[in-house]
Amino acid sequence: MNKKDFAFDRINFILLAIGMAVVIVGFILMSGPGSTEQHFDPAIFDARRIKVAPLVCLAGYVFMIYAIVRAPKDKHDALSENQETKTEG
Repeated sequence: MNKKDFAFDRINFILLAIGMAVVIVGFILMSGPGSTEQHFDPAIFDARRIKVAPLVCLAGYVFMIYAIVRAPKDKHDALSENQETKTEG
């Protein structure tokens, strides 16, 4: 099977892994002890859990979308060369 048949190249998979790691870090930042019926823990409304962690997750998801949409360079070059040969011939 030729390498040009794949939709993703090595860089795409690396970027996807980085994005997934950022999302996992965001979920870890969201975790923590919760409140019970006997004890209210005001840490559930901490800025880290309410503001920072969702933004980190959002950044990870946006990064993963970029990794999926990004076209491999060699495939893009092959398409442009193919179009040039069609216009010349």
